[in-house]
Amino acid sequence: MQQRPLGRSGLAVSRLALGTMTWGRDTDPDDAAAQLKFYLDAGGTLLDTADVYGDGDAEAVIGSLLDQLVPRDEILIATKAGLARGPHRRRDGSRGHLLRALDASLRRLGTDYVDLWQVHGYDPQTPLEETLSALDHAVDSGRVRYVGVSNFAGWQMTRAATWQAAYPGRAPVVAAQMEYSLLERGIERELLPAAAALGIGVLPWSPLGRGVLTGKYRNGRPADSRAASEHLAAFVQTYLEPRSSSIVEAAVIAAGGLGVSPLEVALAWVRDRPGVVAPILGARTAGQLQGALASDRLTLPTEIAAALDDVSAISVGYPEREGTGKAPQAGAY
Repeated sequence: MQQRPLGRSGLAVSRLALGTMTWGRDTDPDDAAAQLKFYLDAGGTLLDTADVYGDGDAEAVIGSLLDQLVPRDEILIATKAGLARGPHRRRDGSRGHLLRALDASLRRLGTDYVDLWQVHGYDPQTPLEETLSALDHAVDSGRVRYVGVSNFAGWQMTRAATWQAAYPGRAPVVAAQMEYSLLERGIERELLPAAAALGIGVLPWSPLGRGVLTGKYRNGRPADSRAASEHLAAFVQTYLEPRSSSIVEAAVIAAGGLGVSPLEVALAWVRDRPGVVAPILGARTAGQLQGALASDRLTLPTEIAAALDDVSAISVGYPEREGTGKAPQAGAY
C-alpha cells in the first residue's frame, strides 16, 4: 500500500487507515484481530481510535492485540481525547482533562507513546491556548509524537495551527480528522484550502457516508446494518434522503461500468481528493474490511471522477468563491 506524508511532517502513513469505533462494542476481539491481520497484510500502517470508542474498550482491544499480531514499532497508533464521558458527552479541552485522558489511553493501549494525538473537538469553554499547551506538554514528555485536531471548523483549525507555528518549539498541527465523502463535502468550502496552505493532512472519517455509499440501503434497512442499530440509527439517518440516493445511484452505475463495488468507487474518489492523506475504514466485520481494502487497487478514470464530482457538488458562494478567480455574480460589489 502506498505511503503518504502526513501533512508537512516527517511521518509517512499508509493511504488507507483502519478505524476502530466499533471495536469492543459491535466488533468482538476475535473479529478485531482478523481485521487487523487483513489490514497489516495489505500493507496498512495507521490504526485510528479514541478514548471514548466503546468507553475505552476499543483502545483496550488494540492493546491486547499488539503483542499478538504486530510489534509496537511496526504500527502507527492515532488516538483522540477531548470528549467528556457521560450522557451529554460535552467537549472538554482543558489541560487537566486532556492529559488525564492521554495517560488513561496509554494504559489501555499498553504502550508508552502514541504516534498521533488529536483533540476530538473544539471546546468553546476552554481557552484554545490552554488546549494547545496540553499538546505541547504531551510531545515534550515523549508520550506523543505528532498532534492534530478533529471536527474543528476551518477558522478553529487555522487559529490552532497558526498559534502553534508562532513560537519555535511548539508542536505543529499536522493532521485534521474530518468527515468527508461523496455525501459530505462541506470541508471543501474552507477547511481543505486552509489545510493545504498550512501543511495539514486530512484524514477523512466516514468516507463511505456512514455506510450509505455501499448501496446497502437502496432497498431498505438490513437487520444487521447500522441503520437498524439502536445506538447508530440516528447516525445513519442523516444520509437516507433523496439527494444522497441520487449520489449513491451514480456510484452504483460507475461501479457497474468498472466491474467493482460501489464502496470501492466511493473510497477511491475520496482517497485521491487533493489534501487527503488516508481515509479511515470503519468496518464492523473482517469481511467488510476486505471489501474496503480492495479499493487500494482502483484508480478512477478521470471522466468517472468528474461525473461523481458533478453529481455530489456542493454550493460555494461568497466569500469562498472569491478565492477561485471566478467572476462575481452580476450585481455583486
